[in-house]
Amino acid sequence: MSQAPENTYPPLPLQLNALELAGLRKPKDGEWPGLRALQYSNLAPTARMRAFGHIVAMCLALSTYAQQAPILHLVAWTVAIVATVWNRHRVERSLAFASARTIVRKGAKRHIWSVVALSLAWICAPLFIAPFGTETELLVLAILAAMLIAGSALTSVAPLNTIILSVIVGITMTGTLLFYGMWQVAFAMACFYSLLQFGALTSVKTFLTARIAEAGVAEKSETVSLLLREYEENEADWLWQVDTHRRVRAPSPRFAFALGQDPAKIEDESFIKLISGPSWDNGQFASSLRDLAERLKRRENFSNLIVQVEVGSGRRWWELSGTPMHDEEGNYTGFRGVGSDVTEQRESDEKIAYLARYDTLTGLPNRLMLTEALGEAMRYAKQWSTRCAFLMIDLDRFKQVNDSLGHQTGDKMLAQVSERLGEVISENELVGRLGGDEFAIVIRDASDRGAVARVAKKVITALSQPYEVDKNKLFIGASVGSAIGPRDGDSVEALMRSADLALYRAKDEGGGEHCVFEPELHAMAEERRQLETSLRHALEREEFKINLQPVVDANSEAVVSFEALLRWHSPEHGFVSPAKFIPLAEDTGLVVPIGAWVLEEACRQAATWPVDAKVAVNVSAEQLMESDFAETVVRALDLSKLPPRRLEVEVTESVFVRDGHIAKATLEEILALGCSIALDDFGTGYSSLGYLRELPFSTIKVDRSFVQGASQGSRESLAIINAVVAMASSLEMSTTAEGVETPAEAKMIRDLGCTKIQGYYYGRPMPVDEARALLANPRSLAKRDAA
Repeated sequence: MSQAPENTYPPLPLQLNALELAGLRKPKDGEWPGLRALQYSNLAPTARMRAFGHIVAMCLALSTYAQQAPILHLVAWTVAIVATVWNRHRVERSLAFASARTIVRKGAKRHIWSVVALSLAWICAPLFIAPFGTETELLVLAILAAMLIAGSALTSVAPLNTIILSVIVGITMTGTLLFYGMWQVAFAMACFYSLLQFGALTSVKTFLTARIAEAGVAEKSETVSLLLREYEENEADWLWQVDTHRRVRAPSPRFAFALGQDPAKIEDESFIKLISGPSWDNGQFASSLRDLAERLKRRENFSNLIVQVEVGSGRRWWELSGTPMHDEEGNYTGFRGVGSDVTEQRESDEKIAYLARYDTLTGLPNRLMLTEALGEAMRYAKQWSTRCAFLMIDLDRFKQVNDSLGHQTGDKMLAQVSERLGEVISENELVGRLGGDEFAIVIRDASDRGAVARVAKKVITALSQPYEVDKNKLFIGASVGSAIGPRDGDSVEALMRSADLALYRAKDEGGGEHCVFEPELHAMAEERRQLETSLRHALEREEFKINLQPVVDANSEAVVSFEALLRWHSPEHGFVSPAKFIPLAEDTGLVVPIGAWVLEEACRQAATWPVDAKVAVNVSAEQLMESDFAETVVRALDLSKLPPRRLEVEVTESVFVRDGHIAKATLEEILALGCSIALDDFGTGYSSLGYLRELPFSTIKVDRSFVQGASQGSRESLAIINAVVAMASSLEMSTTAEGVETPAEAKMIRDLGCTKIQGYYYGRPMPVDEARALLANPRSLAKRDAA
């Protein structure tokens, strides 16, 4: 839309009283600066004329009194007149552009004071010069003053200019005439000055009324001009007309411009031929062109018809409206209509539609389009009694790549994943991205029972190949869960839910697997939901307890510490395995408050032991990511009064993968408190050798899988244990072997050089009371009865 002209007058009133016309009172309606601007902007054009009149009058007065008045009086008066005339002329010229801006009161006051100064200069003549002349010369001076004020009234649209002059000069001159006894002349002069004031007000009222009306007309006229100019310059719409044979008639310049041709050359040309381009010769018309031709042929009205055309500027989109024409006798004479180029709008709409259905990172269909495709596949399957399928794909170990190398590297890997997925699907399948590292495939026709398994196998194989990203060779995998429709779900949501449950099982089995939905998965999901509900209330209901498993010195077999292990007995679910509820607690974030309780309870129990044995507490990555975890440790130590040296915090290697800097900083705070740190399950996850160098761990715990492997003669397991022991010794750290269950395993671990042993052979996890009793009655656990 065009903007209104900038130089427009503000709203002004048409009914003004004398004080408002004179500028002595602000109008009730409208804006005072705008009203004054109309008046004072017109002073400048006649300023020179008024100044000239004053100088001429002054010269005539000087010639009249040149022989009678003292020269000093005449010179002083001349200087005063010239100075005040020049000052008023300068002020009026400064107001020349008052109509282009709103005048402020300061400008009006300057003009008033310049007129007052000029009036005071003029009254010096009757007061200080007239006494030296005769009555005739005084009469001449009075006439000159009257003529001067009359001239000002005629050439000024600011009434104060005339009023101030007539009041100051008129009163002085009338008084002087009365003083010399010229009563008739004085009365005539008083009447004349009153008429001048009335005439000045009437004149300015007429002037303002006319100017206000003109301003309104000018503003409307300029607005219309701007709108017309915008329409002319827009070049977006044109008129078109064809005859009964659909040939162009009287083409408008804009229509010819849109075609990219000269108006004379398109006269009598076929309208359809002009806009069809190469398709006129090959007959491959766009459907929208065929629709237009049919409407013209049937002589139907049409409006806002979007047509794809081929013109000089290439492929464009036009919006056409047309109406059939008839002569006075009702005979059909052709079509007439309007058109506009809507290519940019069409492209914008197409882009928005694309973004609504495609993922911007990978270019694959997004969740919305996958949902629509699955809905269509299910309708097809129900109609023709076939089967469709939905596969959900989750990338294994992708989170580690994202966390360790950054999101940019992760995004580049996702782009490669999408390329590989596009290569393994056929026309029967549609692959898309659900979000994050989750993808999906819709199989329209899955009647072949082996089709789903083949697609899943190709996906896992393709995505498990190494990736080259920013000179990094990376390895990830993929897990796939599939569901068959309508067998595993009679709606889109139900089928997607089934596939999600199958994917969840594939992830639980270690990844890199394809799991098909089975009905019991729903029962497992419901069990998990109920378990989560119970877990959320377990802490407040005091359903948790800790068990303690002893850790002994490898040589003396004396208890040196206990590891605190969490146990949960639920009234609804009975005893729940830690392998089931701890991953659930980590997934839901409940591990943070539960872990804080375990820490406080373990410290409280250790404080009651009769010996200074340590207590080891496992800490998850989610706990370490909390900014106040060190405060949690301080609070547990403070409440239990346990010395910090007796608390050992156990962490796994995985805590460094998520955010190594935060984990390192938090562990350094714990070390500063005086606690010790053990690295649990060493060698089963990601390499933490760098952190072994940077953090002074007290203990490295060898995972039970290596102990079991070594006991079975595995050379790899033996080599790993030897390497860990040697490394720990060089770094002045102790080693704890987990999972020792037989005397032979205990002897083997002792011979390999491990300093501490933990396992069922020396004691299963026991209640806190048994652990306290065991410490109160020191004995060699190795010599106790195996039974």
